[in-house]
Amino acid sequence: MRLVIDATPLLIRSAGVKNYLYHWVRELRRVAGPQTIHTSPAIGDLGSLSHERSVAGAWPTFWGLAALALANHTRLPAAEWMARRADIFHTTQLLHHPPRLVRLTATIHDMTCWLMPELHPSANLRAERSFAETLKRADGLIAVSQSTKDDAVRVLGLAPEKIEVIHSGISSAFFNVPEASIQTVRERYALNRPFVLFVGTLEPRKNLDLLFDAYQALSPSLQHEFELVIAGPAGWAAAGTLARLKQARYLGYIPERDIAPLTAAATVFAYPSLYEGFGFPVAQAMAAGVPVVTSNVSSLPEIAGDAALLVDPRSTSELRDALSRLLFAPELRSQLAARGRRRARDFNWNECALRSLAFFERVA
Repeated sequence: MRLVIDATPLLIRSAGVKNYLYHWVRELRRVAGPQTIHTSPAIGDLGSLSHERSVAGAWPTFWGLAALALANHTRLPAAEWMARRADIFHTTQLLHHPPRLVRLTATIHDMTCWLMPELHPSANLRAERSFAETLKRADGLIAVSQSTKDDAVRVLGLAPEKIEVIHSGISSAFFNVPEASIQTVRERYALNRPFVLFVGTLEPRKNLDLLFDAYQALSPSLQHEFELVIAGPAGWAAAGTLARLKQARYLGYIPERDIAPLTAAATVFAYPSLYEGFGFPVAQAMAAGVPVVTSNVSSLPEIAGDAALLVDPRSTSELRDALSRLLFAPELRSQLAARGRRRARDFNWNECALRSLAFFERVA
């Protein structure tokens, strides 16, 4: 079996999808070998993961983006060329007209554009509508959670038997983070007090205004002892949300090498997202042994299990009370941290890759 994976998301600025594709491709190559797993464009060593720049060299990046533009905006058979000699082509949302001469698969990461269109720019919505047509004609699909599969079946009318639920993994960097790395990150970002942490792209779906409201509603003594730290690039968050960043310590975009020690340094991880297809930040915080407060909607209960406090993401009082409960109770924090570490072991890239290979063999 020769599998070709559309790797163009690795060439651009991207967050969750890029994180998935980077670790997934590396692990697929490790367990199946480079003779089975190929990428388009052809990328040898993926290099280090950066969400802000390409993980490939200059020429693969140039030719990959050029091929994508030709496939999307001309009548040239660029997509067929990308899939040459493949038994299966695994496409992504970036490729609007995937090849038709091979078996086609794709990963469904979330359905947020369909369920909450008001939270997304028009370009995202157009891309999702185009991708929906691809999903309908695909020979097989991977969903990163049962919640995402259920939403895709309900919203798009996809055949449930065509979709395999395969949870994503967590990078090994989040397990057993060295104390020296944690201390280095504390010093690098001048984190001199214990803190409540949020990590993620600043966009309306992440529900930061609720987090600001809940934090401001904490007792003055808790706010004095624990600061609120926000890390992540400014996506398409509302101007009012961005203006409220002065109510917290805003670190901006954090390089990948610092995310695991920054997460491990937190006292509590808060993630009141309105919708997640998988929720990498929650899973990573659990792996790092940090107690989590997150939402009781979409995939988040599925991923967190009994290892987090779940709250209504529309309720300031529920989030405030959950934060207060954790910040006042070291014993509860320790209990949730231990549960989180155990739960996080269920999400590993080796298992994801093995199950993905079995899925591809069935499709082939």
